[in-house]
Amino acid sequence: MTARTLQHRHPARRDDIGDLQTRRPLPGPGLPHLDPFLFLNHHGPQVYPPHNAGLPFGPHPHRGFETVTFILAGALAHRDSGGHESVIEAGGIQWMTAGSGLVHAELSPAAFKRDGGDLEILQLWVNLPARLKFTPPAYQGVTAEAMPLIEEDEGRVRIRLTSGTHQGVQGAVQTPTPITLMTVEIAPGGRATLPAPAGAMVFCYSVRGTLQIAGHDEAPWQLFEFADDGDHLEVASRDGAVLLYGHAAPFAEPIVAHGPFVMNSAEEIRQAIRDYQAGLFGDVPE
Repeated sequence: MTARTLQHRHPARRDDIGDLQTRRPLPGPGLPHLDPFLFLNHHGPQVYPPHNAGLPFGPHPHRGFETVTFILAGALAHRDSGGHESVIEAGGIQWMTAGSGLVHAELSPAAFKRDGGDLEILQLWVNLPARLKFTPPAYQGVTAEAMPLIEEDEGRVRIRLTSGTHQGVQGAVQTPTPITLMTVEIAPGGRATLPAPAGAMVFCYSVRGTLQIAGHDEAPWQLFEFADDGDHLEVASRDGAVLLYGHAAPFAEPIVAHGPFVMNSAEEIRQAIRDYQAGLFGDVPE
């Protein structure tokens, strides 16, 4: 077994959305994407006061990719034009396959707006290949209780497996393309060996704490880019850390993104805009 080599560090840039603290490591300067991983917003951590306005993500359209939302603290309500609806609290995820197109809203539940509280959310966009750009929209909401939990290093490492397989365990979500995603919590002194199959693109974002890679301390709020020269990653933390980790085979197809649409050509983007304006994506029910 050979550990992959760290090539580049991509610090998240601060880009608040109103009063919502937001950091974005992807896309960033010199890094338009990590095929098939397209975009990551890290909202929070922050504390909302009682009687707050909640999250600002009212109804908006998507086509051509998937959104994966990790609720680390707080709660998130989802509604979409396909009739899917759920409220997921801390430790759970929301996986939406936009496919051919739908409209969704991601808002704070009424109880959170009334009472306030801690909030921290990660939203990752994952591309769909050309053959699946028009797959029917789908949604899967998974609570913390339903998320497979894998403990390693005598309990010092806790892995919540969103998708794919790890250590013989199947993730919570069935995905249209093979992709492994997980959150990894490393207690002080913990060490983890994470899979990085040959040819796969690795996604590794440090959510909090000081991570150690190849014996070097790495600050939080960074996306790490690795060479395809090994079959695993070795990570550790002296003081404790949390990371978002995954891997998937690149599609190696043209990527044309415009706002909430990700397609393979500019004409497909123009068609997505026309279809949305014509009402073909439907509406979010009140």
